[in-house]
Amino acid sequence: MAIADRTTRTVWEGPLATGSGRLESGSGALTGLDVTWAARTEQPGGKTSPEELAAAAHSSCFSMALALKLGEHKVEPQRLDISATVTLDEVDGLPTIVSSALEIKAEVDGIDAADFQKIVDEAAALCPVSRLFAGAKISVNAQLLTRESA
Repeated sequence: MAIADRTTRTVWEGPLATGSGRLESGSGALTGLDVTWAARTEQPGGKTSPEELAAAAHSSCFSMALALKLGEHKVEPQRLDISATVTLDEVDGLPTIVSSALEIKAEVDGIDAADFQKIVDEAAALCPVSRLFAGAKISVNAQLLTRESA
């Protein structure tokens, strides 16, 4: 039995270059988001793209994995600021998602940078979205902030 199933539907109308789609999600959180090819490859103009949605999935999933792993090591994050940049590029003449770069800034008391990096590595191995992107290049740049640098 699955832990969870979530569904989002996109209704697309028109040709790729001038058409558009609108998302409808089971939770309602994504319902009404518009997608277009131009928003995907040029300027977003208030619309989203599969890459932006993938980046949202990756940053939110990784934040949960890292919070879990920190807790397992008996430290609690005060703040995790995690961004993901998903890149669409051409590979063998086909548009392909080639990477997801995670940037992490974390405020966690009671841990040093070396132990923090080990826990980040554990989170990277745990995150289901990272495993989904296993064929893409995933980079993680993690920074443990002290109260002085935050």
